[in-house]
Amino acid sequence: MKTLPIIEQHFHGAYGVDFNKADVNEITKLSKKLREIGIGGFFPTLVTDSVENIQKQINTIKEASKQCSGILGIHLEGIFLNPTKKGIHNAKHFLPLTIENYKKLEDDFIKIVTLAPELDEGLIHYLQTRGVKVQAGHCIGWGNVNGTTHTFNAMSGISHREKSTALCALVNDNIYAEIIGDGIHVSDDALKLFFKSKPDDKVILISDSLPITYSDLKETVFADSKIYYDGNRATSADGTIAGSTKLLPEIIKILGKKKLFKPKYIENVYDYHNLKKYGEIEWDSEFNIIDKNF
Repeated sequence: MKTLPIIEQHFHGAYGVDFNKADVNEITKLSKKLREIGIGGFFPTLVTDSVENIQKQINTIKEASKQCSGILGIHLEGIFLNPTKKGIHNAKHFLPLTIENYKKLEDDFIKIVTLAPELDEGLIHYLQTRGVKVQAGHCIGWGNVNGTTHTFNAMSGISHREKSTALCALVNDNIYAEIIGDGIHVSDDALKLFFKSKPDDKVILISDSLPITYSDLKETVFADSKIYYDGNRATSADGTIAGSTKLLPEIIKILGKKKLFKPKYIENVYDYHNLKKYGEIEWDSEFNIIDKNF
């Protein structure tokens, strides 16, 4: 089986590198490691933080992108979320969804913004007129969005009596939907429902990988919280899942063994962002990468 190079569009870090803290050199080294395992491009994802630190890290990531062609833009997952679905995010940094607040950190390198559409005060339209992909996440409502962030996780679930974020994500064939297929964030039955419900060309596989992924760390601080890794999952002290501890090549292997993976899922992120398609990866029958050319 051959596919395009893998792209991570929701990815907080790995190998001990945290995009909310990393310097240019650390990001550059991480980019090289990612290419070695088949990841040709990625959107560094910034978790909720102070406006000042987000501004700083946007500039750092932009500087790193001058050396790393694989950096495709920034995914801002934070600040404009609903406190009732905050997950691991620190709600003290949340701001109302206004254009004025976004302009405090606005940058043309931000390509994706995750937000709570039910709290919108004009920001969604502003972002979309500037070509930014708007995704519903850490929310309980719905709106005029381009996609959903880690579908099922940190959003209102499926209800047979009322509209919910997850339900809208499944029945709306016009939007893209992220999914974490690591076997921890979403049950197998929910994964099967997702893949049956969404058109094949609207599925976005993500890892939502944490900095602790593929490192020797057993604990770290992420989003102002102490995170503990037990060898299988990473959680806060109260048991909240903080993110994945696997990257997409491993997640694809997991989905492949469950017969839930299709090569189209890798191509979709290229279409979503109108990215140039280049190179290829060859996989064996057990979804191990055996050759890559990009």
